[in-house]
Amino acid sequence: MDSNIIALMIGISTFLGALGLVALLWGLKTGQFDDPKRFLDGAHHDNIEDLQDAALMEAKRKEAKKKREKNYRPPD
Repeated sequence: MDSNIIALMIGISTFLGALGLVALLWGLKTGQFDDPKRFLDGAHHDNIEDLQDAALMEAKRKEAKKKREKNYRPPD
């Protein structure tokens, strides 16, 4: 291979690597990766009824937690 082609390939691959790094840093800075459950919950709940059921279950879970905390007595 010609040395010009090798230099061109190294330059292009370095540019593409730097572009990927900039995109990753931009995603981290803007908070694209902050909520890992958002994507998983969206995949699990495909329709409105499932989302409403999930919201109802979450409300029940929070209510039960408050009830446990309210009735909690430390051991003697």
